[in-house]
Amino acid sequence: MPRRSLLAAAGLAAASGGASAQAAWPERSIRWVVPFPPAGTADILARLLGERVAPRLGQPVVVDNRAGAGGTVAANLLAQARGDQYLVMVSNFAPHAASPTLFPNITYDAQRDFTHLGLLGALPMVLAVNPSFPAQDARALLAMARAQGSAFTLGYGGTGTASHLIGLALQKAAGMDATLVGYRGSAQLHVDVIAGTVPVMFDTLSAAIGHIRAGRLRALAVSSPERSAALPDVPCFPELGLADAVGMNWFGFCATAGLPPAIAVRWVAELRAVLAMPEVTERLSGLGVEGTNMDPAMMTALVGREVARWREVIRANNVTPG
Repeated sequence: MPRRSLLAAAGLAAASGGASAQAAWPERSIRWVVPFPPAGTADILARLLGERVAPRLGQPVVVDNRAGAGGTVAANLLAQARGDQYLVMVSNFAPHAASPTLFPNITYDAQRDFTHLGLLGALPMVLAVNPSFPAQDARALLAMARAQGSAFTLGYGGTGTASHLIGLALQKAAGMDATLVGYRGSAQLHVDVIAGTVPVMFDTLSAAIGHIRAGRLRALAVSSPERSAALPDVPCFPELGLADAVGMNWFGFCATAGLPPAIAVRWVAELRAVLAMPEVTERLSGLGVEGTNMDPAMMTALVGREVARWREVIRANNVTPG
């Protein structure tokens, strides 16, 4: 993903039709919708950034967790509120890349029905094993998987999630035919890999990093285009000849469609300032979140590319909602 500044959106100001709307806004609290339950990465991001952007805006930022249906409950809420200047959302791989294909009855367009303002960060997947697993590195594990075929099992954290879909891309790129075992979330998956019930897992780095640092899991590879700063000794997919499987669970920031350009510029500037705060960068780094920021045009284009890419994977593998 290109490493570009959110502030590159400054050109939007020319289309604002005057500075008065920006000067008056905001006049009341902002509602920041999160498409997942509390305590996950998206929720942590919204609260971490919301607490710091609120005093800059002079109004409260209220986090509203609206989980359900692969993030589409939250996305529908925004899509149906066109022009609402006080409603924003953590956009994400699930509702804005995978769910438009997973859920055929979705009525929103992942690009056109939102004002995409930038990328807050991205999380690689990590290929990890029980510490006693015989393969000592990723190449040995992939060779074992090819040799064992469907007898080789790989656990992942939920049907239709980033770990599942990027795992399918990994299968294809690596020439594997492993049996993928889906879990409802990461917690039980980690318990089973640590216990040795399932030998190998593929999950988000933020969910697994505590176990990796404690020695309960051994990381073999990350799905990012470059090595993760959180695991600098662990190879990334391109180093293993798996560039076609590179994928991230990204977290963006979007508002409703029809947002006045002056307000979009304000959001971009304020979020850029908050993301540069040392305590914010330290917290994100601790979670394994890569700080790859994009401007609005780049973010909108990313959503379009992601929808097209994962549509192909979902249809090729007949993936349905879990």
